Amino acid sequence: MDQTEEEHGRMYSLNHSSQSEDTLFPCKSLKCSVCNKPFSDKYIFDTHLLLHSNEKLFKCSLCNKSFSQKGHLNTNLLVHSNEKQFKCAVCNKSFSQKSNLNTHLLLHCNEKLFKCFICNKSFTVEAHLNRHLLVHSNEKLFKCAVCNKAFSLKARLTRHLLVHSSEKLFECLVCNKSFSLKAHLNRHLLVHSNEKQFKCSFCNKSFSRKDNLNTHLLVHSNEKLYKCSVCNKSFSLKAHLNRHLLVHSNEKLFKCSVCNKSFSLKSHLNRHLLVHSNGKQFKCSFCNKSFSRKDYLNAHLLVHSNEKLFKCSVFK
Repeated sequence: MDQTEEEHGRMYSLNHSSQSEDTLFPCKSLKCSVCNKPFSDKYIFDTHLLLHSNEKLFKCSLCNKSFSQKGHLNTNLLVHSNEKQFKCAVCNKSFSQKSNLNTHLLLHCNEKLFKCFICNKSFTVEAHLNRHLLVHSNEKLFKCAVCNKAFSLKARLTRHLLVHSSEKLFECLVCNKSFSLKAHLNRHLLVHSNEKQFKCSFCNKSFSRKDNLNTHLLVHSNEKLYKCSVCNKSFSLKAHLNRHLLVHSNEKLFKCSVCNKSFSLKSHLNRHLLVHSNGKQFKCSFCNKSFSRKDYLNAHLLVHSNEKLFKCSVFK
């Protein structure tokens, strides 16, 4: 090797050594001042800093949502795509993003690590716990534009809006009654069940639904908050007041198919139909006379009583 070649080799070695220090690892000690995360690449470091910035330069042309990083915009665009290439091996549900699939897979896991410190309910995903905590908050930011009812979760508002929709997709196979929410159908199906596990502690009457029991318990309460504006009669339940108000209405929608007599309440029609029935199940224990209605029996029992409530104002 001559002197020229030797000098050339020495210069290459120096340049390469300098490149290794200054070019290959120019930022090996960069640290984010906000979250203390370290970086060895200046481009990745600068990109990361955008996360802590309020500046969101990348806007989605489909939903106008803005992002601080282009990669996040690209991830969002997958949401608008019909292509869902990440499939769950357990239930075959598909996702447009792998991260969503990974989050979903936790649902099939029996381990629920995230527990609510208020009610001890556990969740497999931390995001579900955070969403649940809003239930315990008095803050209800999502208000229905139709009835002004407010909700702590947007998902509950979305589900509630179906109530105001005329479209009722969920039909009961037993009585053909339709519902706008599947949850309402499931609750209704309990009515057709013979199982009544909710028993009243006062009268032992049983119910298939807990909310029906809670409503019934108001009957045993002396508090009657709902007063009729026509006759001042009071009721413990608003539904009973609404039903009672029909009595004061001239509208009688329920007609007897036997004698054409009309009634404002369906329950009155049902009671009246017993008159046309041959079945007289209410029997007097004194004279064995039978009646089709219990109120007729109660009126008859006064005959066997020494109590005479009705006095003539003319003859003493």
